[in-house]
Amino acid sequence: FSLSSPVSLFLPSLTSKMIRVAGPLLSASPPSISSVCPKSTQPLQAEQRARHIWKHADAVCFDVDSTVCKTEAIDELAVYLGVGEEVAIATRKAMNGASRFRDALASRLEIMRPSKEAMHEFALRPAELTEGISDLIAALHKRETHVYLVSGGFRSIIVPVADILSIPRERIYANELIYDSHGQYMGFDENEPTSDSGSKTVGKAGVCGMLKKKYGYKNLVMIGDGATDLEAAPPADTFIGFGGNAIRTAVKDGADWFVTSFDDLHKSLQ
Repeated sequence: FSLSSPVSLFLPSLTSKMIRVAGPLLSASPPSISSVCPKSTQPLQAEQRARHIWKHADAVCFDVDSTVCKTEAIDELAVYLGVGEEVAIATRKAMNGASRFRDALASRLEIMRPSKEAMHEFALRPAELTEGISDLIAALHKRETHVYLVSGGFRSIIVPVADILSIPRERIYANELIYDSHGQYMGFDENEPTSDSGSKTVGKAGVCGMLKKKYGYKNLVMIGDGATDLEAAPPADTFIGFGGNAIRTAVKDGADWFVTSFDDLHKSLQ
């Protein structure tokens, strides 16, 4: 799920927690937009620049809820646990008060308190993938573009989605829940980069920056529907807003390129 936060936070041990990343970088990286069309000498419209980066992407990070999947998993989980309305109220309060992402996450989890067994059972439910996402990711894989799932949601729910889309599990960045010895909810791992947002060192921005630094990606694209996706660029080289499931005005206005169908992105690769 996506919630913006204005608060900057230094996240300890970011690098050590993010070491489980994908395999080796492509041997021959495509040219970066800066080398092909430097802003200082050949200014481009935001969408033109985004299209160029997209077509030459060596890595793409997708948000999951309301992007790769049609719905918001945390809302569905709340309904599944019988506390849908309570969590919806907490969500509205968090948004109205511009709460820090981590605080908003903690407050909703405290209402749900999902057990390990409940999370396992919920994850077995068929994922509602957004139309066109399977073909798009297959096309990216064919081009040897590295694909990541970067989410403020929960890893155990996202793993089945990654498996369906043939995305290696080590390319998932999401939140981990903590349980006691009886499998009861105790909290979440605050060392996960996606457990917070609001600065370039945490959240999706932190993940994108780490990937670029570690693997030398020259054209890394972030795609998503929410404010935490928008804030990932920079360090992502461009942000493509996705409105196929939900259109958020701030994201549409702030995106370098805004699309409502994955077919548009697929065709742009050809």
